[in-house]
Amino acid sequence: MGDIEAIAIRGAWTGNRGILHRGHEIVRFHAGSLWITCALAFRDRWHEQWRPHHFTWLYFLDEAVSMAAGHRPCAECRRNSYNAFRGAWDGEHGTGAATAAAMDRRLHGERIVRGTHRRRIHRMPWAELTDGAFVLVDESPAVAVDGHLARWTREGYAAPFLRRPRSGHADVITPPSTVAVLRAGYPVQIDEAARG
Repeated sequence: MGDIEAIAIRGAWTGNRGILHRGHEIVRFHAGSLWITCALAFRDRWHEQWRPHHFTWLYFLDEAVSMAAGHRPCAECRRNSYNAFRGAWDGEHGTGAATAAAMDRRLHGERIVRGTHRRRIHRMPWAELTDGAFVLVDESPAVAVDGHLARWTREGYAAPFLRRPRSGHADVITPPSTVAVLRAGYPVQIDEAARG
C-alpha cells in the first residue's frame, strides 16, 4: 500500500522517496514525487542506513511490490530497466520520450490522494490486469501472477493462492500508468514464492 514498514524478509531491491527520517525514526511518508527502485549493489557504492541529511533507504521484496507502492526503475543504477519502462510508457501513453519528471508527476497523482498521504485505489476490469499488478482482495493486497493471486503478508507471499477472476472489476493498488507499462510487456521481477 506504499506504507513504510520494517519487516524481516530480505529485499531484492532498494530505493527511495527522499529524506524521510530524523535519527533512526521515519518522520514523513515521502519528500517529493521522485520515487525510484534501485539495485542493491551499484559501482561498489556503500552508504549507511540512517545517514543525516541523506535520502532514506527503502527495501522491497520484489519489483512488483515496489511498483505497487508507486516506484519506477532508477535511471542511473538500473538504466536498462528504466529505458524499458520508459519505452513501454511511451508506447502505452503515446507521449513520445517521456521525461522522468513527467512520469513521476503522473505516478504521484495516481498513488496518493492530493494533499494527503491516503492511498489511491483504482477500479479496473480484471481483463486489463497482467502479472505484477497488485489488487485488494478482502482488504488484503495480492499480486496477479501466472493466472492466480498470491496474497501478500509481512512474511512475503503466502498460500493458499486464489483463482484470478476473469470478469468484473478489481480494486487495484498498482498505479494505472504502471499497470499499462506491465501490460505493454515490461518484464517485472516477481519473487518466486508468488508463483507457487
